[in-house]
Amino acid sequence: MKRQLQKGFTLIELMIVVAIIGILAAVALPAYQDYTKRARVTEGFNLAASAKTAVADYYSANNVLPSDNASVGLPTSTDITGASVKSVAVGANGVITIVYNDKVDDGKNITLTPTTGTASMSWACSGDLPVKLRPSNCR
Repeated sequence: MKRQLQKGFTLIELMIVVAIIGILAAVALPAYQDYTKRARVTEGFNLAASAKTAVADYYSANNVLPSDNASVGLPTSTDITGASVKSVAVGANGVITIVYNDKVDDGKNITLTPTTGTASMSWACSGDLPVKLRPSNCR
């Protein structure tokens, strides 16, 4: 009698493959969610770029930091929005606050605080948005 050759995979081999795929998915999904949230945080920085420019221009013209959106010629804070951003506000001493919606972390913010130098302006980053969601230059 001839011995029959095995064709295909056994049930245990298939179960091992499914388990490996499940483990990989369990590790990859949270990392991917953080990645997409970090990408959405970048939208806030893009919206704040015009506010940073306006604050710098105001300071160079008046030698004083502005106190609100109107003083630098920007629309109200709630008019500067995006898919992930609730508002971008210029506050006292030129501090820019970016508030995010539920696509990132509802109500959490990043603040950009200007520091004036002799010929330049630098920005310090702080706020209550989790550090893991911030861009690398804001950690």
